[in-house]
Amino acid sequence: MKKIDLTTANGRKVDNNQNSLTAGSRGPVLMQDVYLQEKLAHFDREEIPERIVHAKGAGAHGTFTVTNDITQYTKAAIFSEVGKQTRTFTRFSTVGGERGSADTARDPRGFATKFYTAEGNWDLVGNNTPVFFIRDPLKFPDFIHTQKRMPDSNLKSDNMMWDFWSKSPESLHQITTLFSNRGTPDGYRHMNGYSSHTYSFINANNERFWVKFHLKTMQGIKNLSADEATKLAGTNPDYATEDLFVSIKNGEFPSWKVHVQIMPEVEAENYAINPFDVTKVWPHADYPLIEVGILELNKNPKNYFNEVEQAAFSPSNKVPGIGLSPDKMLQGRLFSYPDTQRYRLGVNYNALPINKPDVEVNNGFRNGAMRFDDNGGDSLNYEPSHYTVPTESPELSEPPFKINGDADRYAYDSDENSDFVQAGNLYRLLSKSEQNDLVTNIVGSLSNATSEIQALQISHFKKADLGYGRTIEKQLRGNK
Repeated sequence: MKKIDLTTANGRKVDNNQNSLTAGSRGPVLMQDVYLQEKLAHFDREEIPERIVHAKGAGAHGTFTVTNDITQYTKAAIFSEVGKQTRTFTRFSTVGGERGSADTARDPRGFATKFYTAEGNWDLVGNNTPVFFIRDPLKFPDFIHTQKRMPDSNLKSDNMMWDFWSKSPESLHQITTLFSNRGTPDGYRHMNGYSSHTYSFINANNERFWVKFHLKTMQGIKNLSADEATKLAGTNPDYATEDLFVSIKNGEFPSWKVHVQIMPEVEAENYAINPFDVTKVWPHADYPLIEVGILELNKNPKNYFNEVEQAAFSPSNKVPGIGLSPDKMLQGRLFSYPDTQRYRLGVNYNALPINKPDVEVNNGFRNGAMRFDDNGGDSLNYEPSHYTVPTESPELSEPPFKINGDADRYAYDSDENSDFVQAGNLYRLLSKSEQNDLVTNIVGSLSNATSEIQALQISHFKKADLGYGRTIEKQLRGNK
């Protein structure tokens, strides 16, 4: 087979298309990775006007109420006292489908909440699964392309999906989740939410703790079988959207208990699992859930476009006391999410009513498409100055990341078999009937892939659990 050289837009050959440029194997992504920037920036602009991912969604206003004191871990004002309430806006979504797609498709669900805090807006942007398919942002456009449509037929392709997954074994944990019945939740009210990524808390002593967020549904988890989901896709493709809207309209306000897992900063260095690898979970036995508060949705939007479609979320929207981590996928999202919003809604998207913080905004940003306020009036938009202008607040600086290592394109420093351990653990946690549903769902999709792709993917399933892989293999052979 003739080799085709992958190149950048200016024709330069690409030396590595699997790993972003980072400072050390666990270090954050470097700004000098111009190929990553080019790849993400082009990906963010591939379609208009809907979101590239999370296009189909529903949302509602609500409140977050603190129920437990966690000020030993964070100085964020939102958590400053038990009983404190903060208004919120939450958007749920499917990930891969277009705006007209069915709510019940087998797909992860987005779970994004904007907290309008006294220190600015904080966006908690996650999914209904605690892990993701990949762990390096350089692979994200490629992954999403496999979830979209073929360039010739404009049809979706199981073969395309499994081709990518079989070559990306780190996806096995999320595949096991997606093809279980959790891949088709019964509406948005009956599913959990997770930050998936590792973030950081910073307390009043400027100490850092690594943190993961878990939002546990108080309505109870309910999922749809594959047959139920398929039937609803034909009879009521807006099932989840309708269920959320009607429940709030009827005064049945859905709620989630918000929990965190806390890891002291120093423990990350020697922990058995790379804590910044988004394809892995932290075992609760090591880092138990700590209750933080309750998120309640209690007000429907008055205008879908104005409030839901124009809502713009990004993990880059953070407040003092809540920080980031060297999680490579998170680092990529810090660029990609706001870049997408600037393209989709315009550079002034944060001034739209649904995105505007409750606190006064003072910056030097001027002009740009769709500037609809006073554009800063006659105020000066530079600093330092002899005049009264907005200035920095050095007391809010965060403790530095501990970074070491040469700048290079690193894979995550994990054991070769680590990608299969948690997927196998999840499979063995399922009941027999849940295992049967999982295998049936996988076979229904994997049977549409080529035999070469099937063989490679089955080898991954066997590494996770021999029975898991053999059962899939047997059913695939029976389908021929």
